[in-house]
Amino acid sequence: MKLRKRKRISGTPKQKQRAQRLALLKQFLREHTWGVMIAGLILIAVVLFIFVIAGASPKTADETQTAQTDTPRYESGYICAITTEVPYYDEDLSQSGTVARGMEVTYATDKTVRQDGVTYYMTYFPTLGHGYVSEENLTQNVHEVIAEKTVYVRTPQNLRPEKDSYVLGSLVEQGTELQVLDYEGTTNGVVDLYKVSYQGETGYISGQYVATTPEAANEVYDRFGVYAIHAGRGDKWGGGDAESLDYYPRTKADFADNPMPDPCYAIYLTCDPAVLGDIDKYIEYAKSTKINAFVVNIMDGTSIGYNSPVYEEYSPTAYQYANNTVEEYQAVIQKIKDAGFYVIGRLTTFNDSFFCQDHPEYAIADGSGDPLYVAASYWPSAFCRYVWEYKVALAIDAVETMGFNEIQFDYVRFPDGTGDYEKEGDIDFHNEYDETKAQAIQRFLMYATDILHEYGVYVGADVFGETSGNYVTAYGQYWPAISNVADVISGMPYPDHFSQNGSYRPWEHPYETMLDWAKNAAKRQTETPSPAIVRTWIQAYDAIRPPYNTYGAEEVGGQLRALQENGLDGGFMAWNAMCSIPKFETLKPAFDALPD
Repeated sequence: MKLRKRKRISGTPKQKQRAQRLALLKQFLREHTWGVMIAGLILIAVVLFIFVIAGASPKTADETQTAQTDTPRYESGYICAITTEVPYYDEDLSQSGTVARGMEVTYATDKTVRQDGVTYYMTYFPTLGHGYVSEENLTQNVHEVIAEKTVYVRTPQNLRPEKDSYVLGSLVEQGTELQVLDYEGTTNGVVDLYKVSYQGETGYISGQYVATTPEAANEVYDRFGVYAIHAGRGDKWGGGDAESLDYYPRTKADFADNPMPDPCYAIYLTCDPAVLGDIDKYIEYAKSTKINAFVVNIMDGTSIGYNSPVYEEYSPTAYQYANNTVEEYQAVIQKIKDAGFYVIGRLTTFNDSFFCQDHPEYAIADGSGDPLYVAASYWPSAFCRYVWEYKVALAIDAVETMGFNEIQFDYVRFPDGTGDYEKEGDIDFHNEYDETKAQAIQRFLMYATDILHEYGVYVGADVFGETSGNYVTAYGQYWPAISNVADVISGMPYPDHFSQNGSYRPWEHPYETMLDWAKNAAKRQTETPSPAIVRTWIQAYDAIRPPYNTYGAEEVGGQLRALQENGLDGGFMAWNAMCSIPKFETLKPAFDALPD
């Protein structure tokens, strides 16, 4: 080894010491050059790795990169979109599933995936876990959940001027463009109510009746399936054609705090004080059977349940003739509910002589403009929206004041027996919007069902036994269209209401008569995408036609078996206009044989 001569160091002692340390450092570096270089490279690598983990490395448009920290920041937000559902992805941006817009979520601002210039945030969904959602589908402003600025009417509807009101505004026809101003709530991504503007009028319309494009609004549901079934059923009897009605699926109500018995077995009670005054006896009887529900009249033509303030406003004559006070009627309904029974409020709809007396301008009239007495009554026209409002207002009052679990609309139809008047042009239905009868009936039920669902109750509709046929009836009832809208559909196939065929009397063969009817009704249920529960009215009274057959447990049991054999197992309602407990007692064996 060659020895190196050490240089002489001059200056102050501190300067000499500093110079000496520097000289030693230089000597160390000359002798350990490679070790220093390796240590430096290691240090650089560590720094770069930290940058990558922190997401600080440069990104290109074609790279998929994940950024995260040990302490991510979380924000609350909502899923937003122009569509009802939004996709979410895994870390590789492969789609994992969809979530409904309007869902309230939490997302991590520091956990993202970026691809093609779009940032996807790690998002946590209630009950579903997590996934990555595009920044375009996240918002912190609840009013931005709905991205569409215009919607188009899918099926004609009347706007509601106020969101919390049952009052109706203008009818908007199919295909009409509406400007979206705001919205009220979502259910599974579908808007509950759009706030819209149309020709200077502001109002509300349910999201189930609009589409986001004109093409979608004018398309029919399932053209080669459901729609094709009805397209060939024209206007045979004057009630309208089947193809012009709405068959889009509807989500049926299922209220957790208002469970419907399944099946529902009910007996009928009038609102006569003599009947309601014996309510304890009816409750005692029902408890001894499998009966789990009562149908109680709110209104039955000119038989008025209680002096509701709604009558006072809309029909003072009905108010005057009320059978019970609010307090008396309320005490009866509460007693039934306290005993554990489901209570259905029956309300006659378009059969109302009292209303026609108070408002002849809304009554179906003859050619001279006078209210027409037909089918044993005066009839408010089902085309008139003021009549709709009246009946729904009465239903709301009954729900709020009495606590009914369900509202059942009876006489939800036009009167039968008007054919000759129509042929002669001697009748005025006040058809303001040029609708068919079937359209008016279905649209009324849409309106009534939408409103009453907001109050947490179910909606049922009574239909003639004839309605199980594959045609639109002359009075506007068409089974598939009604079943598609209501929660419950209740045919009235009383054997003694069927016509005699030669010497064959249907009422003498209750099992066979009900069996034939039930087969047709079951077929109609398959012709609609969201059928209602079938809960059938059965004949629980002796035949009113010769030879006046007695209907006991065997005859009633035969009707019930026929329904069960055709899968119409939603239950029954026993019609006995006299509400006779002795008659009900004779039927106990038939009721006891029912499935639980």
